[in-house]
Amino acid sequence: MHGLGNDYVYIDCFRDPVPNDIPKLAVAVSDRHFGVGGDGLVLIMRSAVADCRMRMFNADGSEGRMCGNAIRCVAKYVFDEGYVHDNEMRIETLCGIKNLRVETIDGVVSSVTVDMGEARCGFIEREIIAGDRVFSGTSVDVGNPHLVIMEDNVGDFDLEKYGPLFEHNELFPDRVNTEIVEKIGENRLRMRVWERGSGETMACGTGACATVAACCQNGVIDYDSRIAVELRGGVLEVLCTSDNRVFMKGPAVRVFDGMLSTKLE
Repeated sequence: MHGLGNDYVYIDCFRDPVPNDIPKLAVAVSDRHFGVGGDGLVLIMRSAVADCRMRMFNADGSEGRMCGNAIRCVAKYVFDEGYVHDNEMRIETLCGIKNLRVETIDGVVSSVTVDMGEARCGFIEREIIAGDRVFSGTSVDVGNPHLVIMEDNVGDFDLEKYGPLFEHNELFPDRVNTEIVEKIGENRLRMRVWERGSGETMACGTGACATVAACCQNGVIDYDSRIAVELRGGVLEVLCTSDNRVFMKGPAVRVFDGMLSTKLE
């Protein structure tokens, strides 16, 4: 499944057992030449405290605390498969339980709104040295860490060069996801993202939420406004309230189902 091109391989652990050595499996299946191909691996699991539980692993095998695009796909799967029957549901993640609402067309989920909770800003417009440049960035935590940097033209930005430098900057001992952002309209932002453990991806839901929260904090856009965030894979709708609570709405797409047989070396 994918959300705006941010694609993961999903394993139904309602039906199948939890696999062994998940990090190694994540690396194997994420390889786009020798595996299925994706930005990582997601397990859809039973939960004792919510409708289901999500565990997500990046393409390098590291476990992430939260993924905004993946959680929408999990919501779609458990509803479409009949594991959850209500349009309102709760999904357990490593950063807490998230509340979601699905919208359907002919009984199949087409889009999902996620209450991402509070976006917590760390530093605001701080100078950060990366290679041969000095940037001004804002750190935001939306269950995972983000660094938001405003630029004039994100399309021309050398993310392949600077993304790893931000990810491994000494300010972020656990590494960081980085968003390069420009304002292109009153309520419209354009964004590219470098995700820790995966590199540049087509979209990042938590990154879009962190971006809107940072832009509200910095006065670039207004609180309580529905903001269209353009990513390489499409558009997410994000709203940040005056108390920094963030809501994200976007599509979730099921691409194919199959049986995976892989020998981990």
